[in-house]
Amino acid sequence: MADPIHWTRYRWRQLMSTEGREGGSSSNSSNKCHQATKTIGKHRIVIPCLGRFKEEYEKVSKLYMNNKIRTTKYTLLTFIPRNLFEQFHRVANLYFLFLVVLNWVPLVEAFQKEITMLPLIAVLTITALKDGLEDYSKYKMDKQINNLLTKVYSRKEKKYIDEHWKNVNVGDFIRLSCNEIIPADMVLLYSSDLDGICYIETAGLDGETNLKQRQVVRGYSEQVSEIDPEKFSGRIECESPNDDLNHFRGFVENSSKDRVGLSKENLLLRGCTVRNTEAVVGIVVYAGHETKAMLNNSGPHYKRSKLERKVNSDILWCVLLLILMCLTGAIGHGIWISRYSEIPFFNIPEPDGKSISSMLAGFNMFWTMIILLQVLIPISLYVSIEIVKLGQIYLIQNDIDFYHEKTDSTIRCRALNIAEDLGQIQYIFSDKTGTLTENKMVFRRCSIAGQEYCHEENAKRLESYQERDLKDEDSADSLGHMSKWSRHDCGAENESLNRKSSNLLSGSSSDAPCSGHVAFSSRIETDVVPDTQLLEKFRHISSLSYQESEDVISKLALETMYITDFFLALAICNTVVVSIPNQPRQKMRRSSLGRMPIKSLEEIRQMFQRLSVRRLSSSPLPSIKESSSENPSSFVSKLSIFKMKLASPALDGAVQSAARPHNPDSPENPQLPEESYTVNVTAGHETHSAESPIEWSPLPKLCYEAESPDEAALVHAAKAYKCILQSRTPDQVTVDFSGLGSLTFQLLHILPFDSVRKRMSVVVRHPVSNQVVVYTKGADSVMMDLLETASEDTKNSEMQQKNIKERTQKHLDDYARKGLRTLCIAKKVMSDEEYTEWLNNHFLAETSIDNREELLLESAIRLETKLTLLGATGIEDRLQDGVPDTIQALRKAGIKIWMLTGDKRETAVNIAYACKLLEPDDRIFTLKSQSRDACALVMNNILECMQKSTPDQKKGNQKLENVPASPSTQAHGFSAGLVIDGRTLEHVLQDSLQNAFLELTKKCRAVVCCQATPLQKSVLVRLVRNKLKAMTLAVGDGANDVSMIQVADTGVGIMGQEGMQAVMASDFAISQFRHLRKLLLVHGHWCYTRLTNMILYFFYKNVAYVNLLFWYQFFCGFSGTSMTDYWILIFFNLLFTSVPPIIYGVLDKDVSAEILMQIPQLYVMSQKSVAYLPSTFWITLLDAFYQSLACFFVPYFTYCGSDIDIFSFGNPINTAALFIILFHLLIECKSVTWIHTVVITGSILFYFIFALAFGATYRTHNPLSNPYRIMEKHMADPVFYLVCLLTTCVALLPRYFLRALQGTLFPSSVLRAKRLDKLVPEEKREAIKK
Repeated sequence: MADPIHWTRYRWRQLMSTEGREGGSSSNSSNKCHQATKTIGKHRIVIPCLGRFKEEYEKVSKLYMNNKIRTTKYTLLTFIPRNLFEQFHRVANLYFLFLVVLNWVPLVEAFQKEITMLPLIAVLTITALKDGLEDYSKYKMDKQINNLLTKVYSRKEKKYIDEHWKNVNVGDFIRLSCNEIIPADMVLLYSSDLDGICYIETAGLDGETNLKQRQVVRGYSEQVSEIDPEKFSGRIECESPNDDLNHFRGFVENSSKDRVGLSKENLLLRGCTVRNTEAVVGIVVYAGHETKAMLNNSGPHYKRSKLERKVNSDILWCVLLLILMCLTGAIGHGIWISRYSEIPFFNIPEPDGKSISSMLAGFNMFWTMIILLQVLIPISLYVSIEIVKLGQIYLIQNDIDFYHEKTDSTIRCRALNIAEDLGQIQYIFSDKTGTLTENKMVFRRCSIAGQEYCHEENAKRLESYQERDLKDEDSADSLGHMSKWSRHDCGAENESLNRKSSNLLSGSSSDAPCSGHVAFSSRIETDVVPDTQLLEKFRHISSLSYQESEDVISKLALETMYITDFFLALAICNTVVVSIPNQPRQKMRRSSLGRMPIKSLEEIRQMFQRLSVRRLSSSPLPSIKESSSENPSSFVSKLSIFKMKLASPALDGAVQSAARPHNPDSPENPQLPEESYTVNVTAGHETHSAESPIEWSPLPKLCYEAESPDEAALVHAAKAYKCILQSRTPDQVTVDFSGLGSLTFQLLHILPFDSVRKRMSVVVRHPVSNQVVVYTKGADSVMMDLLETASEDTKNSEMQQKNIKERTQKHLDDYARKGLRTLCIAKKVMSDEEYTEWLNNHFLAETSIDNREELLLESAIRLETKLTLLGATGIEDRLQDGVPDTIQALRKAGIKIWMLTGDKRETAVNIAYACKLLEPDDRIFTLKSQSRDACALVMNNILECMQKSTPDQKKGNQKLENVPASPSTQAHGFSAGLVIDGRTLEHVLQDSLQNAFLELTKKCRAVVCCQATPLQKSVLVRLVRNKLKAMTLAVGDGANDVSMIQVADTGVGIMGQEGMQAVMASDFAISQFRHLRKLLLVHGHWCYTRLTNMILYFFYKNVAYVNLLFWYQFFCGFSGTSMTDYWILIFFNLLFTSVPPIIYGVLDKDVSAEILMQIPQLYVMSQKSVAYLPSTFWITLLDAFYQSLACFFVPYFTYCGSDIDIFSFGNPINTAALFIILFHLLIECKSVTWIHTVVITGSILFYFIFALAFGATYRTHNPLSNPYRIMEKHMADPVFYLVCLLTTCVALLPRYFLRALQGTLFPSSVLRAKRLDKLVPEEKREAIKK
């Protein structure tokens, strides 16, 4: 068969021409024109701005945006009005604006007009400056990006010229060089790579540093020279701009009306970087804000914390309290006025000589009191909360315990306004792979043709990694030392075999490690010690003699074919990019020597055709004796001859000697350096001794860059058996397989993995048999249903396949019980007629724009049928350090943990036991059903079983909404775990079963959801959050976890090996799951208690101070007069008492971090909002009322009957209030540091200095209320000091007495834990155990 690309293009042209003949050429063209005009609104038509397209381009291009971007919110003209408009969307700012306007009304004026405006102007100015600085930084970044230079083809100058990014338009031709950033979304039309490949790095979009391949559009990749824009005659029709980074639909229509489908593989996205490619040329299809990167840039996400919502409701109570106090003042003023029989002297009549009525005077006084008591609504509280949160985030980010040395990363706080929610988490939804585990996939076991290979020596190697804490895992010296130590642990009988096999096939001692930035390339992942039994079969392949019996030869030949296809599937069924370690971004290419034919290729072709899987279906398996119709001795002889022609004598001797005990003195095994026995498996050729008559030039060593750790593990496993993925291009894959040399497969199609099919396939043309072969790998839950089934008149071969399926299924179940990740490997051989029929339908799907994904999915499903099972793999993903201890601590803290994973049930349950999510004593209930009714019945049975097991529990008939969201305590001696799979979740998530399911989960200490899709994960999180009103946290590391991370109240991303998409979508990013323990139990507890105490203190402070003015109204006829000067009244909350509560909210520690980590039960205090219960709020307000009464009436009775003026009476009240409010803070502080002392002392000194300076310089026109030198006179009077001291003691004594009584007789768990810090370490440990 000719080149498949040319052949498929020929078939496509033939198909299009046939359709044209049937419908007529004229009607066909008119239909196409009609279709083009019809889809202009729905789709995008891109026309080059050159030549004959000029007029059409000018019409279409007006509809599209240019490449200039603007992420700023404001301009110079719109900054002030728009910023004010946004700030007055806040209710608090509107409230204070209303008071400012109200104070300008003469009838209700309480303060000087300028004074009332000060608090509002201060808050608006600070916020505007912050917003302006943020926007200015965005402006500078936009300007820098828009003025970047790129090469754009100029139609006037007929060449590429430097042009700013902002001047790029849709339809422009762009030429980029290596390491340049892509300025706009463009379709790739030319690459300097001979295979039409362009490598890009998408770190700017998703944080992934692994290279991605992009391909030139089909039909343009064969160009010898760079594409000439003037000769480009095609037009592009594609989908309208959207934010989907994973899909791109469209086609290129040439002048001959032929269409070539476009996919995401042909699209270069804005923000990515070109790597490993000297030059690329593309045509812009999306520019500026229509690019996918900009459409995904939605800005910072804002979440409101639970505490913030609670504060807003409590402020409403303060508003009601303010209205009540103002009504009291209005009624009191009206009554007081009405008591005068004559018009009082202070009541100024109207211009007409009449005086206002008492009712109208009371109404006016209501608004005056609103202005006077405005401080009751804490305007500075919002600003203080933001400052405190910034301080808390700073402390979290600078905690050295969150630093992870191996990844050189620490915690990232991406959301600044929900830190306190970390202290109230009730449910944690965790991914498994990469979150609980390391995401370092290690090949452990495999099953081929129903025969299991345990890889025991490889298991010993992994144990050695676990026992030894290697500081530098990628160090060659430490690896060599460990390899010797590992071999020393093996038995003496297998020592020689183990050394030679591991060196010969895995090349572990000769391969240099890949560069550090390549994911999935640590030694524990790349080094695989081959299985002795399987290695022996490889040896038989290369050294089989003619003297063996025919039966033995046929068995070995058939099993050999299964082994060959199995490892070929591992090597090529992936999207791994091959690069060179010392130049890790350089693509590996086969040398001309590797492409040379070795021996009669026609003979080998005939050999593989006779022994293909389709032909081999009539051959016996090792367990069944049956003579083959075809004598396989010819295959063996040709295989041996082929091997002898290719391999060197040194290698042959090394392999044969591997079966004999090693004798260092034997002449057949001379003492040679270790390098003599080492095979450069990455190059695919052997390193020969001096006696070798043939000298091969070694190829460079290889490094594999995979998109997932599973792919990397399987490729490295194949490499260990010398089935080495050598190079990959869009058209072919080259593999060096054992002694067979270089095999180059024509790559026809790649059907990528998706969550619906749960499998991936590659379609190749075999270089030897010339047949179309489909290699498929996927989850056994779907793969087993796709195998070729045996009919009633089944042949022996089909029965053998059935036996293989049964034995492999047993192995898979065993792997899953051991916690291994499982994959099934299968193949299918297609005839040319079958492939042609499938290809026609597949091309129609590829070139469609609407419903393209659905059509491609149907096409893939049609192909992946009647598969032949080759075997299965078991891959280990080890738990991260500290995961079991972290889960135990979080559960002791009252947090329920759900594990949501896509793995099969046995694997998920095994990992759940390993990480102590499930305990051996737990009773496990499995929820698995095929229908909704059956699912409801099973849930009812489980609930009945639980109720029988817990007879002492209260059987409340409360509705689901009224059930507390906190995890329910298990009855003594009984704990349950629930396991549910993805298919059952589809039924459970229906509205009719949601309540029953949640009722069931509340009775379980852990829930494991296996085989769950990303959408199901997010729906589960939303269900628990909305139905149970619970605080949820979702933690994951991959793109499939993004949806649940965004849905949860708090999203945590793990900085793992699967890129940065989860991190970019999260609120907090950590490098290890164990860091979640301190983040929640310590910082979550601290942030919540600090912020709640500060908020309560703010409410107390404002109510206590405002009540002083309210009590004075009873002695001034409710006239709205203040006994304190207005400036001091405003500055009291704005300056004198604003900093201490902020320091209190940032630095206060009720319990040390060590105690919080060792006693997780303390987390329940913040989880249940003990520090901010409704009763706590009202008790705080009552205490504020009492302290204001003491602060007012102690000076009142002291100066009663004296002749002091109004400000002389108000000054000691104001000063005593300052001492009371600040010393109240000291009583509430759990840990007083030098910073607290400095701030409180500074606030007192600042007050006195300001009062002295203000009194010395201030003048008023009213001599009866002149604050001139009031503070100076009082400081010379001993009575002033006595009043301040007595007032402070009377006001604070009840609170101090209550705190002392509580700490002595009724200490809370927090107070008892705090005392542990004062004990010596031995006593502390004993106390914690108790």
